Amino acid sequence: MEYKKYQHVCRIGTSDVGGLLDGEVYVFSKIDGTNGTLYLGDDGLVHGGSRRRELNNFQDNQGFYGKFHKDQRFVDYFAKHPTHRLFGEYLKPHTLKTYKDDAWNKFYVFDVCVDDDEDEEKVKYLSYEEYKPLLEEFGIDYIPLIKKLDNPTQKDLEELLRDNKFLIQENLGVGEGLVVKRYDFVNYYGRTTWGKLIADEYIERQQTKCATKQNDLPIEKRIINEYFSEAVVEKEYSKILNENSEIEKGVLIPRLLNICFYTLVTEESWNFVKQFKNPTVDFKKLRNEVVNKIKKVKPDLFTKN
Repeated sequence: MEYKKYQHVCRIGTSDVGGLLDGEVYVFSKIDGTNGTLYLGDDGLVHGGSRRRELNNFQDNQGFYGKFHKDQRFVDYFAKHPTHRLFGEYLKPHTLKTYKDDAWNKFYVFDVCVDDDEDEEKVKYLSYEEYKPLLEEFGIDYIPLIKKLDNPTQKDLEELLRDNKFLIQENLGVGEGLVVKRYDFVNYYGRTTWGKLIADEYIERQQTKCATKQNDLPIEKRIINEYFSEAVVEKEYSKILNENSEIEKGVLIPRLLNICFYTLVTEESWNFVKQFKNPTVDFKKLRNEVVNKIKKVKPDLFTKN
């Protein structure tokens, strides 16, 4: 099999996951690590990938490939299930540092897919009940189900969000967020898509709504308040440092600005176009708002030594 990247997980409330909550949904913890995938290559060896590329000895992802592609658990798993792909999160320090000491440096599977023999572009997601015993047979870590809900409201999910403490140290808050799945769901665009609810983003949006009258703000500021949270800045900042901990400030700052603006535009444009009903957006002003938000979140980057 060849490398395939994992699907995009969309924010609950956006059009890409419209109708997701209309049925029996599965709610899982979202953990703050780095995305990884393992699968059996055509050469009979276990291959690995990150969110965007295939990995190897020279292009690893914080040690993910080196640690797991020869791990006997996965070698044995793929010997029995050669058409499966395992997607999961490799728990390395990013934004959230409150995980238990023994939780780090493990690969937690959150989805298992089976390739279609007749159509290489298609994959079938196994349900939680299907893949849980398969992983347990080989001692493979996975993210457990929090709860199954029938036709939940967003408020129901927000209540679970407040009690989401999977792998978190006692009395140190909650996890990154939730992922919501419905295995028979196909969205308006014909895609199987999961939804997410992020704790920091939810809290920040609630605070913003309480502090300001959104309709009185420029559209660029409203987009930032809704779609560009402190959590996004911290996550992108951590990714850059994990790739190069010795990076100079003169290189780090423009890279952070560019990747944050790129992420906002490529991942959220359709969402804010729909939410704000085809607004006229000045992208130069929007980029300036991104810069202002980053300066607010990471002020030390912009102070002279």
